[in-house]
Amino acid sequence: MDSINRMAIELVDEAIDFADELRVDPYELDSGATVLDFGVDSEGGLEAGMLLAEVQTAGLATVQARMDEIAGAPTPHVELATDHPAVALLCSQKAGWELTFEDPPFDGLGSGPARALVAEEDEFHAIEYADEFDLTVLSVESIDLPDDRIAEHVAERAGIDPSGVFLPAYATGSTVGSVTAAARAAELALFRLFELGYDVRNVKSVFGSAPVAPVSYDESVAMARTNDALAYGGEVHLTVAEDFEEFENVPSSAREEYGRPFAEIFEDADWDFYEVPESVFAPAKVTIDVVDGPTHVLGETDEELLAESFEYR
Repeated sequence: MDSINRMAIELVDEAIDFADELRVDPYELDSGATVLDFGVDSEGGLEAGMLLAEVQTAGLATVQARMDEIAGAPTPHVELATDHPAVALLCSQKAGWELTFEDPPFDGLGSGPARALVAEEDEFHAIEYADEFDLTVLSVESIDLPDDRIAEHVAERAGIDPSGVFLPAYATGSTVGSVTAAARAAELALFRLFELGYDVRNVKSVFGSAPVAPVSYDESVAMARTNDALAYGGEVHLTVAEDFEEFENVPSSAREEYGRPFAEIFEDADWDFYEVPESVFAPAKVTIDVVDGPTHVLGETDEELLAESFEYR
């Protein structure tokens, strides 16, 4: 496989070339790194969100939008499909890079192929994958735009020059935040399998879908809605090579918290994302098709909870 950072850079170049049409603002930092504002101060949009979801999966997934309904209300949904799920979703799309700095404070989550240049997370060891390239992309989810501290930190960890760092950035409470969150249904299913001890290299293809949560500029509301969209509206189909006795624990309905809106779950954790058990982050409904074996249909969606979370009237 070619470098996933090289593939992601091609998509970043597209975002820069069509920045006006996408309502994205790219600019260069003093360090030479490039920030692309997808939805912090910039407006962004549906197309920008889908392109960023492609960047986050290093161009190894097809991302598209469709219209569906929730409790009778027309609601946009995002679909993501990939034949390279382990690398695209766990080695790239997963938000596995915590970005926390002080003086001045900065809190963010990084996803994208830059993680594969570091390759220290458990997923990389299990999948036996790492990348090498002299340019890199780390998508930053934060209410603040990344500065030179972030760029130089990424460059140092990735072993490249800061001028080779590209940082697409967005807030959870933005259109791009809602769209890219909806594109994570498949990633959550795969990560649950990984956490349950399944060899994710046996997953041959994944197709995921989830509704796009209405945008709120209140980050707490946005964080709750985007997670509700996945846990109560996310649907995933996986094609796998080997059966597994723990498949029933993949969907969100397998957890004790199922049926509670994420606003309550996060409030109980004092809105500390890292204090919430990882098992609560899962899609609502999952079909697992074992090649030349059984097909498991698991979980259920909850349209009424989503309608309440989305404040549909």
